[in-house]
Amino acid sequence: MSTEYKRTPGGAILMDGNNLRDETVARLRKEIEAAGSPAVCLATVLVGGDKPSHIYVASKHKKAQEAGMISVGVHLEDDATQEQVEAEVRRLAADPTVHGILVQLPLPKHLDAEPVLALLPPEKDVDGLTERSMGRLMRGLPGHAPCTPLGVMRLLERYEIPTKGKKVVVIGRSTLTGLPQTILFIRKGGDATTTCTHSHTSPEDLKAVCREADIIVSCVGIARLITADHVKPGATVVDVGVSREEAKIVGDVDFDAVQAVAGAITPMPGGTGPMTIGCLLENTLSAAKMLGAFPTK
Repeated sequence: MSTEYKRTPGGAILMDGNNLRDETVARLRKEIEAAGSPAVCLATVLVGGDKPSHIYVASKHKKAQEAGMISVGVHLEDDATQEQVEAEVRRLAADPTVHGILVQLPLPKHLDAEPVLALLPPEKDVDGLTERSMGRLMRGLPGHAPCTPLGVMRLLERYEIPTKGKKVVVIGRSTLTGLPQTILFIRKGGDATTTCTHSHTSPEDLKAVCREADIIVSCVGIARLITADHVKPGATVVDVGVSREEAKIVGDVDFDAVQAVAGAITPMPGGTGPMTIGCLLENTLSAAKMLGAFPTK
């Protein structure tokens, strides 16, 4: 590994998601401009007044515009009906000028997300969360991988951390993160020997399998679950889980303790979160190419 990377006080490489997101945005903008700046459009659907969701969506639009893309936002009130939400998604799905669609989750409790997501064509499903997108991921067919797991892979690539033949532990099996993360590691290109642990894995077994891992990715949302005792010296530790403690955000990893043992580690915040947006935009450009709206070599 390169010695020029920023390091923690304990000497671990700090895998900076903010920097890599901005590098990704700049790369996408350069590619779009080199192609003559064709219109590449990301549309978001936001229902209700959830403050964090509004912040996330605003950040996605800001970075899309920085990448030279067009961003369109649809906002519906808290009392929007299932039919109204589905009508908006159906309209965007049929619009040839829209290349990527993101439905911001969670939806208000009275709405069912599954029928809404089912309306997304796999080519436009830039969040990679529908059953068709997940099926394509499983089958190795062209499509979009979920943004957060893809962001983890991009961080590993950027910081020259190999996965081929390595032992990986993914903690969590949600369809949003843990399950697709496991698939990305075991499919061609990842080529890692991967163990997926979950809520029914005993604490003793979790610690034992983690201690053998070259790479640990935790995405369960349990604050400071992963301690220095879980990590073998020099291992890479990626923190995806988010928990809120009073006025601050903490991750699944006890950062201060683990950074003294690990070879590389992501901060929380500032690690995998920014790369979720970077990979959303990467998927949006890929969507425009899949739809024939962007020139390819």
